[in-house]
Amino acid sequence: MWNAPATDMKLKQRIARILIQEIVVSFDEKASEIVFIIHWNGGRHSELRVRKNKTGYHNRTTRAEAIDVIRRMSGRYPDDQIAATLNLLGFRTAFGLKWTTLRIQTLRHRFDLPACNSGQCPPAILTLEQAAKRLRTNRKTVRRLIGKKILPATQVVPGAPWEISEESVQSSAVTEAIKKMTRRPRPRPENWEAQESLFSTT
Repeated sequence: MWNAPATDMKLKQRIARILIQEIVVSFDEKASEIVFIIHWNGGRHSELRVRKNKTGYHNRTTRAEAIDVIRRMSGRYPDDQIAATLNLLGFRTAFGLKWTTLRIQTLRHRFDLPACNSGQCPPAILTLEQAAKRLRTNRKTVRRLIGKKILPATQVVPGAPWEISEESVQSSAVTEAIKKMTRRPRPRPENWEAQESLFSTT
């Protein structure tokens, strides 16, 4: 009867009043849980525990870690890059949705965080793509330089865009390292030994 489609809420309330004598509610401070003791008609008892939300929080709250990433990236990266970083890290909005530029803008306005759009970003910091363009190489080479600690770079959080200073890109150590990486030996033909013997002077 309880699960029947034709059973309306009024009938369910009547059934509950018939079955339940009383419900005693208490709070377990140590476990931070609300405890419901259900006394059924007939003498049986059931316990139900519900996790109590922290003060100022509710079920539709954006994770504090996601907000922290937005705070640290605001004013330094465009909103679309912030959204891409949060999605890459697996963060979702309070409603379980993916982050978009508009959602980042809304949250920034809510917390009064600075913007970094339309050329407002700090010019001294380069992204991986910008550093590769300045060095006239590709992203893979720049990543190798970072991995070898030749090119200093930082991230707000692992998975966020790399931050590379103009000064680091212009260093002689980076320039020399790129020259060595791009100076590859010319491949020898398969019959190079035979050709070498033909022109041998000995």
